[in-house]
Amino acid sequence: MALVWLIALAKLFFHIYFNSRYGYFRDEFNYIACGDHLGWGYVDQPPLIPFLIHISRALLGDSLRAIRFIPALASSLLVVQTALIARELGGKRYALLLSAITAVIAPQYLSNGSLLGTNCLEPNLWMGCAYFVILAIKRSDSRYWLWFGVVAGIGLEEKYSIALFGFGVVVGLLLTEQRRAFLSKWIWLGGLAAFLIFLPNLLWNIHYDWPFLQLMRGIRAEHRDVVLPAGQYFLQQTLLVNPLTAPIWITGLLALLFSQRLKSYRVLGITYLVCYTALFALHGKNYYLAPIYPMLLAAGAAVIESALSGAGAPARQARLHWLKPVIVLILLASGAHLAPIVVPILSPNKFLAYTKTLPFKLPVMEHSHARAALPQWYSDQFGWKEIVDETAVAWNKLSPAERPDCGIFAQDYGQAGAIDLLGSQYGLPKSLSGHQTWFLWGPRGYSGNCMIVLDDTRENLEALWNSVEYVGTSADNPYALEKNIDVFICRGAKFGTMADLWPKPGIKRWH
Repeated sequence: MALVWLIALAKLFFHIYFNSRYGYFRDEFNYIACGDHLGWGYVDQPPLIPFLIHISRALLGDSLRAIRFIPALASSLLVVQTALIARELGGKRYALLLSAITAVIAPQYLSNGSLLGTNCLEPNLWMGCAYFVILAIKRSDSRYWLWFGVVAGIGLEEKYSIALFGFGVVVGLLLTEQRRAFLSKWIWLGGLAAFLIFLPNLLWNIHYDWPFLQLMRGIRAEHRDVVLPAGQYFLQQTLLVNPLTAPIWITGLLALLFSQRLKSYRVLGITYLVCYTALFALHGKNYYLAPIYPMLLAAGAAVIESALSGAGAPARQARLHWLKPVIVLILLASGAHLAPIVVPILSPNKFLAYTKTLPFKLPVMEHSHARAALPQWYSDQFGWKEIVDETAVAWNKLSPAERPDCGIFAQDYGQAGAIDLLGSQYGLPKSLSGHQTWFLWGPRGYSGNCMIVLDDTRENLEALWNSVEYVGTSADNPYALEKNIDVFICRGAKFGTMADLWPKPGIKRWH
């Protein structure tokens, strides 16, 4: 485990070094802004990540490395968690090393360590639950189910998807001999603990008429996401955790489902099948299943270690022993080759040249992302400064008398969050938007008689204001997904006040 901790530490330093290469990611603006409005819920997420980034900014500041320290730390700790699971499943030194390396090189976990988002803690929380499932079974101690519930409850405050993992565990228990766990009070107390921890966010959702469900319904209605056929969905699962680790995690899955050695933990194999089937049937994005793979990698590493160094003639053991370092070296080489896909190691131009050498196309998860030169996780780190710069030009055109009552209206949380974070250097006020949680924050007391509006048309704006002045268009950034944003100054409201124009909370316009 000492070596595993050193590997995790090296991963942490790797992320810290490269995490400031490009710019702020669109979603990071959202989490930062939500962190400035602490509450028990938000339209598109539970409250844990905004709370943590609020604390992180107070301690570390707003630099890219500071904003991304939490994901870098979480992704590095996942290496340790994977090795711990391998150890509890019977793995020894090589299994711990192999499982740790698979967690290091998986593109999805490298990506998680490079961007702030709800994905960054999700694998840690899923695997925290898996770890307590293993301990409850291995040590015949039902009290671990209470800790399972605590972690699951925290997970529900981070991202709702952990409910699917919990459902998979319940199905797995019912279909195996471990169903006797339901005879213990501890599993029910664990369920109660999860419910109580989740309750504040549940009440928030009830109060605001289930905004997250409305958001998901709106996204589905717009057919925004790319729906993958069965073969492509499975192929992209292998890409998420590195194609060369597929034999390891598939071995782990088969062992959990069919081997006598891991029969006690069959519940975890069934959990994977439940989660995979549900997410594929619901057309979930490919990375929604990514948090579950560390336990399969750990199980596979333990089985492979046993196969390479198990009982048998000394000559046979000697013939197989050389495979151990070879497997490790091949995995490390593959990880180094694929790392630039998700970590900004290369400049944008070099990255585009690098993608032409790959034997596969990078996945596109939303139809709108296909127009960008870079994949969405990179392209959404460009263009924000240009938008804020042009907004500042409009702000400087206002007279001192106009500024106190002139708000800045943005069309989405990327534009709005960029203005909130990056606009402070120009003295810009906090933004308004009808997008997601910004809608709940309302018109911020502005009358609407003067408004800077981004990314709209003169025709639309002239229907609402007497005077519409075109200021300019944000400078073109060839790498940005969102670029060439028009900026207008609107004066003389025709609609009364901004409060009159603003839709009431009961109106379903979260998406």
